[in-house]
Amino acid sequence: MSTSKIEKYASVFNIGLQNTFVYRWNYFLRALFGLIPLAGTVFLWSAVFKERGGGLHGYDYGSMIYYYLLIILVSNLVVPTEDEWQIAADIREGQINALLTKPMSYLAYRLSIFLSGRLVYSLVTLPPIALIFIYFREYIVLPTGPVIYVLTAISILMAAFIQFFITYSLAMMAFWILEISTIVFIVYSFEYFLGGQMFPIDIMPAAVQAVMKWLPFYYELFCPVAIFLGRLKGADLMQALAIQTGWLLLSWAWANYMWKRGLGHYQAVGG
Repeated sequence: MSTSKIEKYASVFNIGLQNTFVYRWNYFLRALFGLIPLAGTVFLWSAVFKERGGGLHGYDYGSMIYYYLLIILVSNLVVPTEDEWQIAADIREGQINALLTKPMSYLAYRLSIFLSGRLVYSLVTLPPIALIFIYFREYIVLPTGPVIYVLTAISILMAAFIQFFITYSLAMMAFWILEISTIVFIVYSFEYFLGGQMFPIDIMPAAVQAVMKWLPFYYELFCPVAIFLGRLKGADLMQALAIQTGWLLLSWAWANYMWKRGLGHYQAVGG
């Protein structure tokens, strides 16, 4: 990529930062109230472990709480915030016309905005999350090896891009249908259930896990958290990173394909 192109997308990134900072208190309050389900999770698993009188697939009460703390942290780092609605609005309202006349990739343009939004959102939401971590500090056990931190960071970065490319592809449906909310909510329901937000994937039966490991949802949240917790090791860890890389490339290719098909339809109907 040439220096001029880098400067161009850096400018878009900067504009995204400025626009996002306007809504910083909205993000802060969203993050604060987003922690409320954690309270329900604490009471739920407390009752579960008290009833069982022991662990569950290698988790005890403390490690389960730690798992959900990490899920909250990683989700704030990687999950898009209203990007699909903004992209769909660009298409529906014809705002992409102005971008089509410029030597700029719409995918790269939206990716720059996504990254700037994630940066601001993370900075604004980390303080309340940090307070929760401090409150539950007795359950936190940090990895000792630096390699785990590096692999976790790589997995988080890939998870963020996978989430964005899937969101972008869903938003492309706006080229064909007026309202994409139903499709978005269906996919997000699968992400919530199969991505590790409702429960750790590795407490499921082995046959179910074997299937879920080949789905993209596994790599959107659970994979980086499992790496950090040491739940994925050795060959399983390498396999997970390889499959996550595959889903990253596939979701990127699909996002480009949906843009080209959608743009062809948009121009054909006089958009």
